[in-house]
Amino acid sequence: MLYAIICIDKPGHLEVRKANRDAHLAHIAGADGAIQQAGPFLDPAGEMCGSLLICEAPDMATVEAWCAADPYAQAGLFQSVEIRPWKRVVG
Repeated sequence: MLYAIICIDKPGHLEVRKANRDAHLAHIAGADGAIQQAGPFLDPAGEMCGSLLICEAPDMATVEAWCAADPYAQAGLFQSVEIRPWKRVVG
C-alpha cells in the first residue's frame, strides 16, 4: 500500500533541517526503494519548510516506525507529521 507522509517544520528550524539533511537523505536511501518520491515543501521565499514523501509499505505501523527513526524527526524538526493511505491514479 502507498502512504503519503506530510511533514511540516517548526517555524525557525531551517538550520536544524540543513544540519540533518545528509542523514535524512541516507535514511531515505536505506529504505530499500520504499520511498518512491520525496521532496521539501517551500515557503514563499523559496526556503525548505516541510516534506512530502510517498512510501510503499505493508502497513501503517511500518511507516510510523520509519518516520520515528528519521533523523529529521529525531532532531525535533517537525511541528506535525501526518501519514495517510494514498492511491496513485496518475503517474
